[in-house]
Amino acid sequence: MTSPGSSFESDRAVAVASRSTELKRELRLGDLVLTQIMFIVGAQWVGTAAMLGHSQVVYWLLAMASFYLPQAAVVIYLNRLMPLEGGLYQWAKLGFNDGMGFIVAWNLWVFALILLSSYGVVIADTFSYVLGPSARWLTGTKWYDGAVTGFVVAMIILVSLLGLRIGKWVHNAGGTAHLLTFAALLLIPIIAFAHGTVADHHPFAVAVPKANLLSINIFSKMALGALTGFEYVAILAGETRNPAKAIGRSVVIATPIIALMFILGTSAVLAATPAGNIDLIAPIPQALTYGLRDYGFAAYIVPVLTLLLLVRHLANVNLLFAGTARLPMVAGWDGLLPAWFTRLHPRFRTPLNSILFLGAVTLVFGALSLVGVGLQEAFQLLDNAAGILYAVCYLVLFALPIVGLRQFDRAPLWLRLAAASGFIVTVIYIILAVFPIIDVKSWGSFAAKIITVVVAANLIGVAIYQAEKRRRVERAVAG
Repeated sequence: MTSPGSSFESDRAVAVASRSTELKRELRLGDLVLTQIMFIVGAQWVGTAAMLGHSQVVYWLLAMASFYLPQAAVVIYLNRLMPLEGGLYQWAKLGFNDGMGFIVAWNLWVFALILLSSYGVVIADTFSYVLGPSARWLTGTKWYDGAVTGFVVAMIILVSLLGLRIGKWVHNAGGTAHLLTFAALLLIPIIAFAHGTVADHHPFAVAVPKANLLSINIFSKMALGALTGFEYVAILAGETRNPAKAIGRSVVIATPIIALMFILGTSAVLAATPAGNIDLIAPIPQALTYGLRDYGFAAYIVPVLTLLLLVRHLANVNLLFAGTARLPMVAGWDGLLPAWFTRLHPRFRTPLNSILFLGAVTLVFGALSLVGVGLQEAFQLLDNAAGILYAVCYLVLFALPIVGLRQFDRAPLWLRLAAASGFIVTVIYIILAVFPIIDVKSWGSFAAKIITVVVAANLIGVAIYQAEKRRRVERAVAG
């Protein structure tokens, strides 16, 4: 097996490491652990998993064995080989070639852009719960959603410009708030059971799973939707102290915590929420409301806990923005994008132009998502396609130990088998995402639209890469 430091025998890796010295190394192990928990544990997935009833435990364990643990192992391995700013982009570039690296970065960038553009509405909706029932009329009004979206984008631009010196505390607050929210969620059925309002509560109750198309579809979403994200923090490797060790250790520490949060959180939602009445968008606030409805202090506790969820949302969108802004910068280092994207703020050493560019594009896409019903429906289509764009990146991630990394020693057999398992689960997710089992007017039309968006997005990425490649050749000839 190649030693962790051997990746720097590559001149290109040395060049990237040299450029990274211009950045400030702000992230420590504790910051990374809280960030992993905050970023990976999406609150809505406990509601999705609850649709499986008590067979959720089996499906969570299956998703963890076939995808989650392989992902963790592959991320740790690749990060030790290549602890470089840009993460998966660098791994794909050095493990395969420039073109593959650029397409991975492009898919990650478009995926994140779609999420960033829609997060303002999610945050606006969550904040209306904090304000109380009298403010629910705000939800869906364009001026309110637009104002919140503009404010959120302005704040994340500011925090990103200030750098991870400030940003890490935002992420730590989000991780801590998320842990506190889940702790409250896990206490709800225990309190209710003690007072007789819940007849039965067994957190690890197991039912025989039903193997049908619905359960397989939910399983794939639990894997590729809920259990992804370990690789994202590695984008900030150049701004992490001792990234070769710290990022891997953060994965090891966070892995069991995240697993328990998902399994126990789903059990709590099942115990506190009436069967067949689970809110898939906001299952935790719903479970908290049901679980505390017989107590007078619920009117005060639920808004506070919802506020903690809001803190997590804000921290999550800030991390997503910070990581996404680094991708054009590192592509610019390699000459795959104009050097304009590599300009750093003179004081904070953050990618100034890349941040401002991403902020402007996010505002434009966020505004488009609020204009007209037709565009909202189109944006929802883009949101569905975003999951496939992210899955494409995971295909490359898992392919690296299997067929990539030719300049390194071959990955151990156990890791290649684990990567193969993750690759297969990713393919299953992509197939089911293209051909959904939800009620649609035409499956063929829906699938065609999803495929068109994904293919078109990647063709645009290829065109940008080829154009910049030609410009490099022309500059070399002219020089």
